[in-house]
Amino acid sequence: MRWFEDGRLRFAVGVEDTFIPQTEPGERALDEYELMQHYRFWREDLDYCAESGSEMVRWGIPWYRIQPQAGTWDWEWLDRVIDHFDELGLELVTDLMHYGTPLWLDDQFVNPDYPQRVAEYAAEVAERYRGRIRHYTPLNEPLLNVMYCGEFGQWPPYRTGDQGFVAVLRGITRGIVTAQNAIAEVDESADFMHVEASFRFGGDLDAHHETHEHLRHRRFLIQDLVMGRVGDDHALAPYLRGHGFSDDDLAWARTHTAQPDVIGVNYYPQHSTELFERGVTRTGGPRDLRPRLNAGTEGMKDVLRLFAERYGKPVFLTETSYTGTVDERIAWMTESVEAVDQLRSQGVDVVGYTWWCITDMIEWSYRTGDQAAMNYLLTMGLWALDEQPDGTLRRTKTPVAEAFHRFATRDR
Repeated sequence: MRWFEDGRLRFAVGVEDTFIPQTEPGERALDEYELMQHYRFWREDLDYCAESGSEMVRWGIPWYRIQPQAGTWDWEWLDRVIDHFDELGLELVTDLMHYGTPLWLDDQFVNPDYPQRVAEYAAEVAERYRGRIRHYTPLNEPLLNVMYCGEFGQWPPYRTGDQGFVAVLRGITRGIVTAQNAIAEVDESADFMHVEASFRFGGDLDAHHETHEHLRHRRFLIQDLVMGRVGDDHALAPYLRGHGFSDDDLAWARTHTAQPDVIGVNYYPQHSTELFERGVTRTGGPRDLRPRLNAGTEGMKDVLRLFAERYGKPVFLTETSYTGTVDERIAWMTESVEAVDQLRSQGVDVVGYTWWCITDMIEWSYRTGDQAAMNYLLTMGLWALDEQPDGTLRRTKTPVAEAFHRFATRDR
């Protein structure tokens, strides 16, 4: 793979790119590019990505804007963005999907035409930017996507429970496969990084053995499905069959696959480890979350090692950061880079490190809240977002950016 031929650890940054444009009463559209004013300051933001010393940038395409109607494409803005990536010499890792679908696609991920529609979109992008976009993530954090859309009923199509989870799972996994294969047919030089959220569990696991066992296997379920690894002997095959996944679905998943070149793992020390408590039963849903345990670098090393061993692929830390003060962010960056170096010295094939994100971002709770966007600000960026009297979000460089630059350029 082109990225990693010299064996160096690649450093990347990301631009937060969640897009949930559909709304119901009491909800607001969640478009982070709009909320962070990236549509206005995209050129400056990409300049800052280059200034940070990063070689690679995870950045997503807002499908709902690129294809405002079925069969209608608007490339003008995206053309300018891709041109600027070329001018800066930054390697773009494109999030083809970061949660949301276009407004015109009824029922979103459970629409029977979704796999075909997302494949058409993928092919159009690959054809237009053949040889210029070389790295793709077909869909970011698919398990989290399925949970919010199919289990919690918080994002469209607002399904709930096990039946909803499996229904959305079917559409999303098929869409990953059809989108990746469509890109590969158009551009043989393209490669693929599958990116999943990390789910860890601590606390009194024995008291919640059955739930923990299910969740422990579920964290790998989507990657297992898209790689054709779910047969009758898979631990979750009975669960899938019991909640609407047919034999035909299983057969399709075994014969239609999308093999990644790299496995991306997202890890946040403050959020990625759930805590089970004796005598306390929680759904784990957005309104009844289990407490979070800060497992630090040990948790991060655990998930990177698990994904590397399970799939036999290089792993890339595709998102990490710390929401807090400048000093807290620098401390986590220092500790986490050192931990990645330790893993590499032990033979774990970690090929990249990503700080998420280049600027501060707006928390997802904005969607169901009623306050101004800046009341949901997460201070996690290399550049701060400072609101001006006229509402402009000025980008202010922080010492976190200087710390990242030292790490990112150390081997160059």
